[in-house]
Amino acid sequence: MDSCKLQIEYPSKASMLEQNEEWFHLTTDEGQQRIRIHEYDRVYDVPGLYEEVVYNKLQCDSPQVITGLLKEAMEVHGEKDSALRVLDFGAGNGIVGEYLQEAVDTEAIVGVDIIDEAKKAVDRDRPDIYDDYYVMDLSIPDDKEMQALDRWNFNALITVAALGFGDIPTQAFINAFNLVENNSWIVFNIKDRFLGDADDSGYNQTMREMIGQSLNVHRKHHYCHRLSMAGEPLHYYAIVGRKENNF
Repeated sequence: MDSCKLQIEYPSKASMLEQNEEWFHLTTDEGQQRIRIHEYDRVYDVPGLYEEVVYNKLQCDSPQVITGLLKEAMEVHGEKDSALRVLDFGAGNGIVGEYLQEAVDTEAIVGVDIIDEAKKAVDRDRPDIYDDYYVMDLSIPDDKEMQALDRWNFNALITVAALGFGDIPTQAFINAFNLVENNSWIVFNIKDRFLGDADDSGYNQTMREMIGQSLNVHRKHHYCHRLSMAGEPLHYYAIVGRKENNF
């Protein structure tokens, strides 16, 4: 389905909705469906729907911001021409991988997501972005899955718009972090609330323990991730750093 032909209706008043509760109506030949933005399986199943809602309507800028910060950090540290072997964790339908491929030199980009619909969307819409793409739950990986990822010898980890809200538990992020080599680039973003005292995701404590012990942060950037359905800015932190050792 061409994104310009999508029939989408947005709620007129959504200011009281949590970010992961925001929804819209999609009209198809089968009738009208109410879909939450975070129902990624349903959103990815419709070609162009995620791009239309999240990027066109809500003006999400995170893939460009995060990959741009990685490019800038590599240039500052004299690694402009270094080739990265990247683990794109929570890769979704491949938008981040696409921006990453344009921003820096990559030897390999490997995607990981927990739902089959993400991989199907990548195969359908961006088949040339990833060298491989795995569907797995990194919070409880088995030995075979870890061995398959470990053979890539990753020297960079990128995670965009996937932490918190129950999408990626802290243990899954830790397992992804431990997959990459020491001195790897670690680049991710996270909603500012999850790094404050009001955090209910576990990430505030995890980051407090990880930063300075296993992660050396070079840049912490506060910015607007996207707009809410009510048109209000949703602020995130972008983190760029280096892995010191396993956590």
